Amino acid sequence: MLNESDVPISKKRILHAVLLSWIIMLGVDFALHAGLLNEVYTTESPFLLPPERAFALIPLGYLSFLILTGFLVWLLLRLGIREAVSAGKIGLMFGAVVWGALMLGLLSITSADPILLLAWWIGQTLELGVGGVAAGFVLGGAALRKVWLGVVVGVVILVAVGILLQNIF
Repeated sequence: MLNESDVPISKKRILHAVLLSWIIMLGVDFALHAGLLNEVYTTESPFLLPPERAFALIPLGYLSFLILTGFLVWLLLRLGIREAVSAGKIGLMFGAVVWGALMLGLLSITSADPILLLAWWIGQTLELGVGGVAAGFVLGGAALRKVWLGVVVGVVILVAVGILLQNIF
């Protein structure tokens, strides 16, 4: 008798898992950094690039998320996790370890504000957790149209929240 984790998943579904996970992570990132932490990026800092330069380099940051998302989906497949809640937990743990280690390293060699590093650690951990949930739905066999719809609606809401937060803070 085959377990669910023994049934192969198509390359198309794996690609959808990576894309949907990445897209929802970008939505969370926008709400967090363009919204809640907006003011951090517009004040002068010896650690951060000037806002215009940083804005131009956003695609590199988003490419780094795609790499992490690809690894997260690979990890979920290797562990046989095909369920959204479990995948979200793995995403949270993966995010906490990777970003926590990075933040400690940055804290030890940069002039970065510890509060900013803490915010990044929490935010990136949440992003990978949300990304894990999206990947878990896809890997678990959920209808792709429904997952795409949920991610698109989620991103629209997150962008609206980011814009709203920009105007509040």
